[in-house]
Amino acid sequence: MLVWLFLCLGFPLFTTALISCYGDYGKVVDWFIVYKLPKDKKQKEGGIYYMYQDGDTRGWVPGKSVMNRTDSAVGRTLSQLYDVSNTKDVAYVLYNDQPPRYTASAIRGHTKGVVLLDSKQGFWLVHSTPHFPPPVNMKYDWPTNAFHNGQSFLCVTYSYNQFKDIGTQLLYNTISSYDSSIPETFSCDFPDLKAAAEDKQVTSRPWNRSVTLMSAGGKEFTSFSKTGKFRNDLYSGWLSEVLQSALYVQFWRNSAGILPSDCSIPHHVYNIDYIAFSQAHNFSTHIDHSKWCVTDSGTPGWACVGDMNRNKEEERRGGGTVCIKDPVVWKSFNRLVSVYSNCEQVPND
Repeated sequence: MLVWLFLCLGFPLFTTALISCYGDYGKVVDWFIVYKLPKDKKQKEGGIYYMYQDGDTRGWVPGKSVMNRTDSAVGRTLSQLYDVSNTKDVAYVLYNDQPPRYTASAIRGHTKGVVLLDSKQGFWLVHSTPHFPPPVNMKYDWPTNAFHNGQSFLCVTYSYNQFKDIGTQLLYNTISSYDSSIPETFSCDFPDLKAAAEDKQVTSRPWNRSVTLMSAGGKEFTSFSKTGKFRNDLYSGWLSEVLQSALYVQFWRNSAGILPSDCSIPHHVYNIDYIAFSQAHNFSTHIDHSKWCVTDSGTPGWACVGDMNRNKEEERRGGGTVCIKDPVVWKSFNRLVSVYSNCEQVPND
């Protein structure tokens, strides 16, 4: 008890670690977005290539590596987890509704991500990949189930104090944690992060919460999280109204109970059918497991990367998305919308 009190009163943790997102060029970055491409039958080793962007690339560029290598942006960032997981100077939470070793209950949130931080800063990686990443007693690897479909990743480096709100967002998301460590000092500062790692959940209204998070480099991101008791679609039931814009949404279209495009609300929500990085490089959403949305051309600025689909089941599950208002990022995602379904579900260019 005395040790716990001593730590909670502010005795600092000492660590030489500087937990951060790492970009495709081997350097610390404030944030990055990775779009793992679907497997191309023309490529001998398909399903491991990706597009990449950060604050310096000015939009999408081809990935410098491949997803199953530790010198990729995702691999390099997550390698920190396996390097420092045996010390009490870091905290981490790995969560996935489809974790590596078993199938979690569908009652909890449809959420996937990794949080890792030291006493100064850390990262929150939101992604869409089932059975990923491996637990900390293993090493970085890319799951065999994840080669075929597209996947999305958003990594942001945050200063220490931002993880208080991040912990609360994960509590709203109703995450399924499959590996975690929240040492005493971290649990004192971030009780909601500790509670989320223990698979606890919000027990009273409101059933949704948004918060502005500031990256270590001073860039604003907005996190939207809902519990299953919100009982509505993340995009048409909340996000389009907050962002005051029509939305084009990319999500997994092969599940049951898909919600159609919705024009019954002031700001319409459209399901994307085809994604195109170029005229020669386009693919159907039916082979794309990524989760993202972008505002329409009338209101440039917002793009969001998250972990939720648009279907009946997920109206009753927790989850969320993280949005950025940035003209370059917005343009990079807006240009990907090749074909979408209008509210009569007739494809339009």
